[in-house]
Amino acid sequence: MQTNKQERAVIHLEIDGQHHYFGSVKALCDYYGKELIGITYKSLANYGISQEKPYRNKFCTIRKGILLTPIKN
Repeated sequence: MQTNKQERAVIHLEIDGQHHYFGSVKALCDYYGKELIGITYKSLANYGISQEKPYRNKFCTIRKGILLTPIKN
């Protein structure tokens, strides 16, 4: 495993067979409203999405992952 990498959280939304990626739960909820994903930002934040605990409902699946990037010098 390399040590010259940086880890960042990424939120993965699967909706209608499409995959979208966001830098935060807030960004996802600002882009897709409650009507489209079936949950509010506050409820989703309280749910506590993690790699081991994705959120699923009849509209979508929301997962949290790690994006590996090189460290900028």
